[in-house]
Amino acid sequence: MLGVTWTDPAAKVAGAIEVRTRDIQSGQWSKWLRLDGDSGQGERGAARGGTEPAWVGPSDGVEVRVNAGGQSSAGLPAGLRLDMVDPGKGSGEAMGPAAFAVEESSGPSLSSSPEPTELESSTPEQTPTSAPETAPSEDLPTEPAVSQSPTPSETSPEPSQTPSASASESAPTTSAPTATTPPAPPSTAPRPPVVSRADWGADESISPEEPSYLPGGKIKAVVVHHTAESNSYTCEQAPAVVRGIYAYHVKQLGWKDLGYNFLVDKCGTVYEGRKGGVDQPVQGAHAYGFNAETTGISVLGTYTDAAPSQAAMLSVAKVAAWKLGQYGVDPTSSITLTAGDSGRSYTGKTWSKGAQLSFPAIHGHRDGYNTQCPGNAFYGQLSTIRSWAGGPVTGLAIKSVTGAGLSGTTYYTKADVTVSWSATTPASLIKQYDLLVDGKPVIRAAATATSAKTTLAAGRHTVAVRATHQSGKQTTSAAATVVAETSAPSFTAKPSLALRVGTVDTAAVPVTLSWKATDGAALKETRLTTPMAKSYGPTLTSAGLTSKSATTTAWGMTAVDFAGNTATASVAGTPVILQETSAVRSGTWTSKSSASYLGGTSLSSSAKNASLTWTFTGRSAAWVVSRASTSGQAYVYVDGVKVATVDLKSATTKFRDAIWTKTWSTSAKHTIKIVVVGTAGRPAVTTDGLAYLK
Repeated sequence: MLGVTWTDPAAKVAGAIEVRTRDIQSGQWSKWLRLDGDSGQGERGAARGGTEPAWVGPSDGVEVRVNAGGQSSAGLPAGLRLDMVDPGKGSGEAMGPAAFAVEESSGPSLSSSPEPTELESSTPEQTPTSAPETAPSEDLPTEPAVSQSPTPSETSPEPSQTPSASASESAPTTSAPTATTPPAPPSTAPRPPVVSRADWGADESISPEEPSYLPGGKIKAVVVHHTAESNSYTCEQAPAVVRGIYAYHVKQLGWKDLGYNFLVDKCGTVYEGRKGGVDQPVQGAHAYGFNAETTGISVLGTYTDAAPSQAAMLSVAKVAAWKLGQYGVDPTSSITLTAGDSGRSYTGKTWSKGAQLSFPAIHGHRDGYNTQCPGNAFYGQLSTIRSWAGGPVTGLAIKSVTGAGLSGTTYYTKADVTVSWSATTPASLIKQYDLLVDGKPVIRAAATATSAKTTLAAGRHTVAVRATHQSGKQTTSAAATVVAETSAPSFTAKPSLALRVGTVDTAAVPVTLSWKATDGAALKETRLTTPMAKSYGPTLTSAGLTSKSATTTAWGMTAVDFAGNTATASVAGTPVILQETSAVRSGTWTSKSSASYLGGTSLSSSAKNASLTWTFTGRSAAWVVSRASTSGQAYVYVDGVKVATVDLKSATTKFRDAIWTKTWSTSAKHTIKIVVVGTAGRPAVTTDGLAYLK
């Protein structure tokens, strides 16, 4: 870890401070990394000013440059120094810094030399390991410098006793109160796991001073930060990053302890920051002018362009909810803070010491100081963190109701349904779910659940899901209408068969299957189950099919409603083909042969009044012909009565064409006679025979 510091904590660097390092394994130089931030006003009594530290990982070379591009006439601040920190192994050994300082000279100003200024090796300055605080509310700014230096002038008293225990992930007990430190107040939100200072390897010998506590003893707001460094660290390196920040704050800048109250890595692990007890209102050094009423949470990394991981943001929300919950502060509310000194926000808002300012209970460092922190991308996610921390559960919606059919906006079921839902609030911030039927809870489910099953009584119901946030706030989803019913559909017209027009083959005689089904609630479909499987919509009442001749076929049907109730019905029929040779003939007919004809032959006549007559017993009949552009007309007689004049003319040649059909309500004996009209210019009539259904 490294940073650039200078002698006067109040001094500013007008140019951009950039560093690059050489990786110890690959030997490759990194890209230039800008050291944003201004830590000069972090801790009362700080020894030096400086940038935020940057984690660069194991490196064996470093270059630093400071460049204002000719845009400033200001020179470099006195005592400009590169500080390099070995964070150690976390075993308690001292974390000694190395340093390289700018040669003290009246060198060129930033404006006269836009080229990088080289930092030369020199003996590190003596840096105090601790410095007395005279006010508990002026502390760590980060990123771009303010336009004017705040004047240290806060004089709030600070308690002198230190809680005896720190929080750890493995032993989440609260700090034992001392005679002057009250017991930690309970919280309305669960306490998340926190890695203790001992567990991340804090060298307590470098910060022997007692911790300070908020003068009013109450945390009013949470200030969210990022550490403004590279995001390339691994989660295994995160404790070393924390140790590096700790060493930099104490040994390089001369603060008495780490500035932040809590730190969070990109995997969501929470680390105890400034000592004094994670469950106590410890005063940090993270939000200049507002330290006396806030706690600070910083996510390791820089988030100007990309937001932190969901795991990191979730941990920030959990810590914020827990700490604010100790003092009855709603994380989604706005609060009023008293400015401990004059200041300016990142957006240019200014105030004087003692001003009463309104902030969100969870806000970014930039809201109270002229800094980019916590980065544009992270700042844009603070509303999500407030929602997660304070509730209620967001994005709650029913996704499906299984065991039921959906018709329009209504579900239908026999009785049992499984309701599935989703929410955008992470499950770890949710206390429980309740499945509501007609507004009353019937099933309670865990926060990790995404569905629940229930049995509904007959009738119409509203079904909804209620989520309870860890804060106790509740959200109810939009309700779904579910009708429970067990009444089966009915066939108001049983299935029936009839021959239809179309091309006839012995293996495929065209037939029409007709039916009518209804349901008292909502019919879903009618299904053909035999001799094949097909489904038809609720408004369809017929289907064109084919049936093998000389074979009895049973047609089975099932009517299904949206609740899954069913009714069945069936009909059977046998198509029969009567060849033209079986007809009684009158007049002149000529036999024709072709594989395209039924049975390979047909009869053709151009003689006016020539006729063919078939007799059969059935309930449906179809006259089968061959057609061409020269085909003529024929009269059709049924049981001695002329019923139709059929024109066989066709623009294209057709064979085995069922051109005319007749269906009766019941099966009976019938005769069908066709008579050649003798149409002028095209008198020919060619017939393949007659099909009937018995």
